[in-house]
Amino acid sequence: MTSTLIVPPILTPALRDEAVEHLRRYFAPVSGTTGWAGSRFERLAGGGDRPDTADRFTADDLVAVSLLSVSVPPHGAIQLLESRADEFARLLAEIPHDLELVDVESIPDDWAPNRLWTALRDIHGIGWVTAGKLLARKRPRLIPVYDTVVQAAVEPTASFWEALRAALRADDLALHRHLLSLRDEAGIGDDISALRVFDVVVWMHHRYLDPASDADAA
Repeated sequence: MTSTLIVPPILTPALRDEAVEHLRRYFAPVSGTTGWAGSRFERLAGGGDRPDTADRFTADDLVAVSLLSVSVPPHGAIQLLESRADEFARLLAEIPHDLELVDVESIPDDWAPNRLWTALRDIHGIGWVTAGKLLARKRPRLIPVYDTVVQAAVEPTASFWEALRAALRADDLALHRHLLSLRDEAGIGDDISALRVFDVVVWMHHRYLDPASDADAA
């Protein structure tokens, strides 16, 4: 059964100008203590998917997820970088570097990102949000950033990855094309994925609407 999600009104053509403004504000240059540090998530140290480190977690990746208001605990960092590094490298190597979520025809139960996400969750102190952000850092065009703010906004019926995949492919890729057009109009650079546009626009619009939301920021 295909999962479904609610596409928030902020991602409809009627609110295009507001969505573009969210992107411009979020990706405005960071200077000192001003600007959104999360805007550097993909680009910090050349990106988590750069060829020389795409299949291995690095210290740069741990810093990058901290820009999204989560942290990897000390013993977890040791597992990612040393004691279990080869295990995670093997799992990362099974995930294509150039595949986009919109091009995935179906997500099987044994999908490699699912297995890596489960392995990351086995590390004490790494929850579902942090595990997802680590994956998004390594495969930004395949795995979306996802936290409680976005979860509350889109209300997926089951797996968010599957629900978003289906939404991106629906109606002749209408949502996917809309996200790319928002990115282009905002002028934030074509290295920012459609998935990240989805996350940033929804998060910026909804971050103050749920007073019970936790500190997991976009």
